[in-house]
Amino acid sequence: MSNNLLKGKRGIVFGALNDMSIAWKVAERAVEEGASITLTNTELAIRMGTIDELSKKLNAEVIPADATSVEDLEKVFAKSQEILGGKIDFVLHSIGMSPNVRKKRTYDDLDYDLLSKTLDISAVSFHKMIQVAKKMDAISEGGSILALSYVAAQRTLFGYNDMADAKAMLESIARSFGYIYGREKGVRINTISQSPTMTTAGSGIKGFDGLVDFSNRMSPLGNASASECADYCIVMFSDLTKKVTMQNLFHDGGFSSMGMSLRAMTQYNKSFENDFKDENGNIIYG
Repeated sequence: MSNNLLKGKRGIVFGALNDMSIAWKVAERAVEEGASITLTNTELAIRMGTIDELSKKLNAEVIPADATSVEDLEKVFAKSQEILGGKIDFVLHSIGMSPNVRKKRTYDDLDYDLLSKTLDISAVSFHKMIQVAKKMDAISEGGSILALSYVAAQRTLFGYNDMADAKAMLESIARSFGYIYGREKGVRINTISQSPTMTTAGSGIKGFDGLVDFSNRMSPLGNASASECADYCIVMFSDLTKKVTMQNLFHDGGFSSMGMSLRAMTQYNKSFENDFKDENGNIIYG
């Protein structure tokens, strides 16, 4: 159901790949709420994914670009303003990839050249994107910029690897640039720390299925879906959140505030039932 929260607004969505992508869901909801948007991803991602399908559905032009390239980003903002007929009101950065994770390098055996690529793709690209937009004066007064993060920026989660470092950097960029852009242009910059979500990128992380299940058991509201994340993004793009900036906003069903839940503890105890019982069948705790 549309509430016209983004009626008349112009936006750019970075990172939609296929219908599993959070960025894909955000693009759909943005248009449903009255926005006009452009889509952008790398040429390889466009060939591998189904973004053309989304483009046709939403009547949104796709602009091929490498988000780590300042020149490409300049083209994205220039062409988007030309296509949409004015300055941009909101931007979503939904970009993340770790070559170390893909090559199954553990955190204590990272390839540092690959680490540089992880940071450049997943975090520094956010800084480049904002810096380009600011220098071009491409964002409207009071505009909203969002990036997608994860709780591994604050807590160690097995298998998340150097992406945790990238997310920590991403959140720091939002704070540092949020102060400058907010002070000078009233533009707000935030990150949304989403539940583990079964996307093409997320599925490459070691033990991801277990992480999704654990988070769901720990969270009083359960994991937030990609569609629910899209709803939250729309609110953050809208005029309802004009004074929210420099924040890392947890959208994880309460996971980030939990220590142990009944569901998680119950499952944990079950794992000992066959191995640690006394002669009377009682569970023995070490």
